[in-house]
Order: sequence, then C-alpha cells, then structure tokens
Amino acid sequence: MDEEHTTQSQQSMHEREDKKVLYRYMVELDNAAQFNDLLAVTQQALEQYPNDAYTLAYKARALQKLNLLSAATIANDQALLLDTNLALAWINRSGLHLLQKKFTEALRSSQRAVELAPTAARAWANRGVALLNFGDMPAALYAFEHSLLYDARSTFALNMKTDILLKARRLNEVVTTTQRTLAIDPTNREALTFAVTALRSLERYEELRDVAHMLSQLVPTSVFARENLVRALRGMGNFEEANEACEPLFSLVLDSERYWTLKADTLYRLERYREAAAAADVALRINTEYPPARRIREKSLQLMYQRKKKR
Repeated sequence: MDEEHTTQSQQSMHEREDKKVLYRYMVELDNAAQFNDLLAVTQQALEQYPNDAYTLAYKARALQKLNLLSAATIANDQALLLDTNLALAWINRSGLHLLQKKFTEALRSSQRAVELAPTAARAWANRGVALLNFGDMPAALYAFEHSLLYDARSTFALNMKTDILLKARRLNEVVTTTQRTLAIDPTNREALTFAVTALRSLERYEELRDVAHMLSQLVPTSVFARENLVRALRGMGNFEEANEACEPLFSLVLDSERYWTLKADTLYRLERYREAAAAADVALRINTEYPPARRIREKSLQLMYQRKKKR
C-alpha cells in the first residue's frame, strides 16, 4: 500500500512539473503572438488533461485572437466552470464581452479580473476600454495608467491613454506619451497622428515638421500628414519648402479650395503675387464664395500692380 501511494505521489509530482513546463510554454506563445501554435498546443494538452482549467483558458485566448469568438466563449466558459476564480478566464471573458459589444457585462467581468489579478496589465486595459464606453474618462485613464504600470511597453494602452489625454486637451502630456510609444514602435501610425494633432495645437513647428514628415513617409496617401507638413514649414517661416510640399496635396485632393488657398497664401508670402493670384483663381473656380481665396487674390493683384507702377 505504501509503495502504491509512493508511486501515485511520484506520478502526481511529475504531472505538476509537466504542467508547469506546459504553462510556461503557453505564456511564451501568447507573448510572442503565436496564436495558431498556442491553439495547437492547448488542443494537444487537453487530450491528456481534459479538465485543466488553465489550458482551457489559454485555448480560449488563442481562439479569441484568431477571431473565433463563439468557440472562444465555449472554451472560456468551460474553464470557469472548473475554476470560478481563474483570473485568466475572467480577463478573457472581459475581452470577449468587449468584442461582442456587451459593455455592461465587460465592466463587471473586468472588475472581477482586476480583483483576481491586480497586477495583470490586460485586466486593467480591458477595464479601461469598458469604462470608456460609458464615457468615464477619468476612471478609464486611471485603468490604462495601471495597465502601463505592469506592462510599460503596451502600445495599445499607451495609445488609449493618449487618446484620453488629447480629448482632455492635456497636449504636453500627449506629446510625452507619444514619445514613449514611438520609442517602442517608431512606425506606430496612431501615435504619430496623435503627436501631429498635439504639436500643431501647441505651435511646436519644428517637431511638427519632423513627425508629419515621418507620417507622410509611412502613409504617402495621408492628406492629414501632408497638410500638417505644409503648415509646420509655414510656421517655421520656410515658405519655399512649404510651397513645394503643397504639390503632393493636389495629387491626393483634386478640388479643394482650401488647399489652393493655402498655396496662394504661401506664394503671397514669397511675394510671388502673380502666381498667388492664379492659385487663388483656381480656389475660386472651385468655390466662388470662398472669402479667404478672394482676399488673397485681391491683395495679390493690388501688390502686383503697385510693383508694376514702381517700375
């Protein structure tokens, strides 16, 4: 009997060690975003351990990331039936509720996730998204800041935090936070867009030029990036460069009185009055009632004739 008990203890110990190795491997696959591999590993493991809640929760995680939401929900519910206090399953549940736009349920499940795993970045991030859907920006900001305490390199949480700061017009903090994001991911389009918006409002034109240029290189068809590059150059007083930077706008937006007026004003500041008037004429052909174009045209013609008289 003692020998049988010893054998069972040894088997139990080996099983625990095997599961530790398995769990570490699943965590590694999740962190590496290798969700197809994670799904395959969990399915194989469940053949041996069909009632292992943690493995079922990771299977749900993989299915969720592969956009198989119904199957993910089933696997996650099975995990919670086996262990109602499994933090990973509650984190999964809150994420699934968000994807299914069940925001009240997401708020409740994210609260439970945070209670069970107060240092889990994903639990706090899910809570932040849920709170945003109820318009509670201060509480959402608190949640994303907590998420970043436990995963400082989460560009998702950084961008969500930045969006809240931008809406609150905390523009210097927007710039600081986007700098953090871009240090991690220099091609993060969302962070670059946030930075452009904040820097333009702050009239920090040299920085705006650099960031708008980066965004225009990354997204050549971005009218937003191209326009802000022009405005940055104008803000710096580099009107010759600004005039050249106008040209890509016209290949992206054919009939814009605003951009033709921007070009007209830039030429006016370069004292190229004939060209300024011609650009303003194009704007007025697009919109005959556009006052900024009319004003630049009149001023340009006046100065052009004055210059002729002096000759």
